Amino acid sequence: MKHVTLLFLRRDNQILLAMKKRGFGVGKWNGVGGKVEPGETYEQGATRECQEEIGVTPLSLQAVGELHFFDVPDVEHYCHVYVTEAWNGEPLESEEMRPQWFDTDAIPYAQMWPDDERWLPLLLAGKQFQGTIVVADNQVERCDVQAVARLQVDGLLA
Repeated sequence: MKHVTLLFLRRDNQILLAMKKRGFGVGKWNGVGGKVEPGETYEQGATRECQEEIGVTPLSLQAVGELHFFDVPDVEHYCHVYVTEAWNGEPLESEEMRPQWFDTDAIPYAQMWPDDERWLPLLLAGKQFQGTIVVADNQVERCDVQAVARLQVDGLLA
């Protein structure tokens, strides 16, 4: 199982999504992020990935979600989801990602992972959430994601 991160930049009534241009998730809008490297905290991994993918240094990351993803038959990711409303720099396109701001009432769910419309509204509503998602052939087989009063990260309260 890999530990991965997702990070969403927020401003006013907008969220920054990025179009994945290569690799896992190509052709889909998502937050920035990726695998956590050995020796990194989850926040350090989210910060590094944000810098690499869109040239922005996020500040004051807020942990908002923990999602255990299974993409049948061979992918298992434990995803640490963050939001920030403060960063240094302006989002720029890289070889891997093309960032774009979206109004929160105009999220392009049809061009995202099929489970995103089940948990991203919780993030947009300012709620914390945890759950398990199973995807097979780009279809959601199981999605058990719940808002929680207090997020637990690896057994510790965030």
